[in-house]
Amino acid sequence: MACRAEFGPSQPFKGARISGSLHMTIQTAVLIETLTALGAEVRWCSCNIFSTQDHAAAAIARDATLLIHEGVKAEEEFEKSGKVPDPESTDNPEFKIVLTIIRDGLKTDARKYRKMKERLVGVSEETTTGVKRLYQMQESGTLLFPAINVNDSVTKSKFDNLYGCRHSLPDGLMRATDVMIAGKVAVVCGYGDVGKGCAAALKQAGARVIVTEIDPICALQALMEGIQILTLEDVVSDADIFVTTTGNKDIIMVDHMRKMKNNAIVCNIGHFDNEIDMNGLETYPGVKRITIKPQTDRWVFPETNTGIIVLAEGRLMNLGCATGHPSFVMSCSFTNQVIAQLELWKEKASGKYEKKVYVLPKHLDEKVAALHLGKLGARLTKLTKAQSEYISIPVEGPYKPAAYRY
Repeated sequence: MACRAEFGPSQPFKGARISGSLHMTIQTAVLIETLTALGAEVRWCSCNIFSTQDHAAAAIARDATLLIHEGVKAEEEFEKSGKVPDPESTDNPEFKIVLTIIRDGLKTDARKYRKMKERLVGVSEETTTGVKRLYQMQESGTLLFPAINVNDSVTKSKFDNLYGCRHSLPDGLMRATDVMIAGKVAVVCGYGDVGKGCAAALKQAGARVIVTEIDPICALQALMEGIQILTLEDVVSDADIFVTTTGNKDIIMVDHMRKMKNNAIVCNIGHFDNEIDMNGLETYPGVKRITIKPQTDRWVFPETNTGIIVLAEGRLMNLGCATGHPSFVMSCSFTNQVIAQLELWKEKASGKYEKKVYVLPKHLDEKVAALHLGKLGARLTKLTKAQSEYISIPVEGPYKPAAYRY
């Protein structure tokens, strides 16, 4: 709302068309309304079949970044050899859809995505997985447009990923299962910002938390918080709750699930449903699925007649089993999106942004934080001129160097 009040009167997005793909929640609806209030024409689509809130689904659009990137490649290949994309060439269900859309589009307009690319000013991406893809495109020289990495803004990663998950993980667990978290052994796979929030929530609720990690720095951080670091194989038969937070694939496999204790809870809050081997579970010979309630299923293995409880079919459980992060913390993330889009649109003809991935400058990150302080009753101390000169920091900021670790 503070963003609308400050930027709305000048209509900075007048003439801009913005397409987005993000969970279609009430918080996203407010983001769409904000972009519209600032003058943009907006289209939207959800990115998760279980996270859409019908009362919030007020706009739709196609996913821009991956679709255009792959579309341009396919058109160039089609022009050279007549070859069309084969959706069956990948096991990734998301990528199958992308290739199907491109294949069908080639029949009507073989230059569609190249024309889209020429009109595209830039993209802003707020997920860890999406940002990784953008950097991969940049490294391979195939990034077709400027991109702003919103995920690594401090006011996104240290708030949405950390504090948001700290709130919404136990919310989803309790709505889905009514489980008493206190006294349980909980395994958190990964100790990045999402994992840190999840581990903190479970620990504060009374669980005995164990973390699995590949990164020695993250592992040492967990140990300094009194959290044990083990491998999944060490604890798979002893834990009561398993949470994946890694952004990677093949974290909990069907062989792990077979060894879990009866009614162990398995859920994901990090990435797509391939963090948990849902395909292996669904195709396991003789396995029986019992739906307890929507997004809460018990899978029974035939050889032991014991089962595990999987939430949201392996997709994001905080959105599938609850309503995701609270509005205030999402406001921090979405204000970053608005400011990133404003920056791209404002500089569209200046040449400031090349076909690379950028992070929002520190003064804009601080701007996002400042816009939210008033609602929490905060009053900032102001540097005096003498103090400013003493520590070589401007009175109005930015107050920290770009590499500062909050």
